[in-house]
Amino acid sequence: MSLSDFLLHSDLVSRVLAVLLLALSVSSWVVIVWKWRLLARVQVDVRRSVAAFWQAPGFDAARQGVAQFDRDACVAPLLEATLLPVGGTLASSGDRQNQLTRVLRDALQQVVRRLQWGQLLLATAGSISPFVGLLGTVWGIFNALTGMAEAGQLTIDKVAGPVGEALVMTAAGLAVAIPAVLGYNLLGRRIAWIEAELEGFAHDVRGLLADPQD
Repeated sequence: MSLSDFLLHSDLVSRVLAVLLLALSVSSWVVIVWKWRLLARVQVDVRRSVAAFWQAPGFDAARQGVAQFDRDACVAPLLEATLLPVGGTLASSGDRQNQLTRVLRDALQQVVRRLQWGQLLLATAGSISPFVGLLGTVWGIFNALTGMAEAGQLTIDKVAGPVGEALVMTAAGLAVAIPAVLGYNLLGRRIAWIEAELEGFAHDVRGLLADPQD
């Protein structure tokens, strides 16, 4: 069935479901391609940034070295967070180690949330697309059988065509869902690796900057 035939014979519900599947497919592929390139770049930058930090002679020089490699600002926010607030506020209460733990944790969470952008869309597309396609199939079969019943002729050859066309919606739903689920899982693994690297780096930075008595 060609696109022109589908638009000619389908009703409003079928067209809306088809447009929804198309929108989910396009948006999923855009997110997958964009995030794949982004996370691949971040993985390289995190390795280089961490290496530059530990090879620097001092903390200020380390911040400058990290800025040269941290193109997507994933490591720099952790270092900026170590500039603790001035006294007189609850944010500055407690010993230095507790303050560093709090600010580094908050900075790490902000970076991870930024890296996770788009994962919700992939999860949504992967979970609802098969059901959208199934709904389109059920609706198409219902319309086909209703039309045949009104015509008074219900034979196998007349049923096979419309039912086969309706089943295309199920295939379309799976075609949208499978790449979205694969992209969600593969990108999630990369995000988890980056998060683990940043968490370990934050732990080491806290130990470096905490007072010796802590």
